[in-house]
This record gives sequence, C-alpha cells and structure tokens, in this order.
Amino acid sequence: MTDNKTMSKITLDQLNAVPAAEFTAALGDIFEHSPWVAEAASRARPFATVAALHEAMLAAIASVPEPQQLAFLCAHPELAGLQAREGQMTAASTAEQSSLGLQALPRTDTETFARLNAAYRARFGFPFIICVRHHTRDAIIARFEQRLLNESAAELATATAEIAAISRLRLVGKVTGPGLPKISGHLSTHILDTAHGRPARGVRFELHQAGPRGDGLILSAVTNHDGRTESPLIFDQPLRIGAYTLRFHIGDYFRQLGVATADPAFYDIITVSFSIAEPTGHYHVPLLVSPWGYTTYRGS
Repeated sequence: MTDNKTMSKITLDQLNAVPAAEFTAALGDIFEHSPWVAEAASRARPFATVAALHEAMLAAIASVPEPQQLAFLCAHPELAGLQAREGQMTAASTAEQSSLGLQALPRTDTETFARLNAAYRARFGFPFIICVRHHTRDAIIARFEQRLLNESAAELATATAEIAAISRLRLVGKVTGPGLPKISGHLSTHILDTAHGRPARGVRFELHQAGPRGDGLILSAVTNHDGRTESPLIFDQPLRIGAYTLRFHIGDYFRQLGVATADPAFYDIITVSFSIAEPTGHYHVPLLVSPWGYTTYRGS
C-alpha cells in the first residue's frame, strides 16, 4: 500500500466531483485487479460518507453474476505463493504480505503454505483470501486449517468478508472525509502497586508476539508516574489476531523501592499471556501487583 506519509489522500468531496474515469483511476486498485468495481460504484455518487462509498463498492461486487464473482476471487494472489516469489503481485498485496514476512519464510513454513494453498484451491476453486493485516502468521495458519473444513457457501461468504476487510483498509489509506470506517484497535496497560496503594512508576516491561511463529519483541517501555505509558502500546492501526505476552519486571521494581522480598524474589518477572480476537477492539491489560501476588483482567 502506498505510504500515506509521502502521499496526500484524496478527499471524498473530490471523488464526488471528478469525472467517472478519474474516479475509477483513483480507486481502481482498491480491489485486486478489478477496476470495474470502482467504475460501477462511481454511478452511485454522491456519497455522504467514506463508509457509504465502501458499501457501494461491496454492493457492486454482490450484484454481478456468479461466474464473474468467481473470477473476481481468482484475481487474488495466494499467500506466500508463486506470484509472491516471482514478484508478480500488485503493490498493495506485496506490501500487505511483506508486513508479515510472507515473502521470506523459513522452509518449513513455505512448505506449509504450499500444502494449504493447494488443498484450499482444490476444495473451493479459488485462492485462500484473508486480511493479512488483521492476523499473525500463527493465526493465519490456524484460520487456513479451520476454513478448509467449511462448506462451499460458508467459505464463499467468509472470503467475501475478508475482501471487505482488506478493501476497507486500502480505502482508508487513500481517501479522507466524513464517516471513515473504523480500522484501528487499541492495546494498553496500567500497573498498580497494591502494597503501597499507588500507581507503579518505573516498571520495565516488554510486549511480545507469542506462538511458534511469533516475531518476538514488539516493544519495550517503562511506566510513568501514573503506572501507564505516554501512549497506548498499539494504536492507530489494526491489532493482529493472535497470541501475545506482557513481561513485567516486578522484582526490579520492588528492589529499587527498597522493599524487603525473598531472595530470590517470589515474583521476579510476571508474564501475562493473552490473545487478541478483534482487530478494531479496545484491549486494556492492567496489573495489580505486590511482592507476593498479582491480579490481571481485561479492563476498559
């Protein structure tokens, strides 16, 4: 996807006003190799919101005959497939798959994707489609295996929903205006020192992506005077569905305060494991801690 920091977005007002050919040229790559979707949506102008524009594009896809819908699905690339290896994907798909490292997989994962791609295409007649920006690699493989068990009608609906998610992200990356669809999630933490009845300042912690294909460390930070960080851990982007851990260096925190603890400390590093299931969800993972116990939960 084009970097929004180096390219100004087009406004909804501009899209409502330009000739149909310019509208199609501006949005023709929102759906993979399918500028006809933008061309069809242009006839429904003017749009009051960006969300309404997206809905019109999805309606255009739903309105075409089944053979055209199948051809539309088949225009999408496989994950970590031949097109990716030979550099034949669109710029948007290349960026999306690269964001998850799908073009530089270890051999075992390359073989896993090849096996799943072949099985899926043989069963359904079109490539496996998923919003890569909404998932970790482990989550994608789990979804791959789950969806191979679907009936054809259910899988067609699932693939269509994933295309809606992919195109929503691409559209918001190009267009600004009223009624933008929600695409971003929120992950934060807050540490409270229950031994002293106050926020825990100066606690070092790390956020990791967990699982056998986890990318390891996502970030490290230290809590401020309020036991929080100055900004959320993840925001202004979708959260990836998958497993995560927060590792809190609680032993160091209490030692720095001069609190008498066991030697070695009963709790040195507290690891909180959790999973994200909603890419646009609000996840808050607080920690209430003393030298001898802790509590965590999904907060608000």
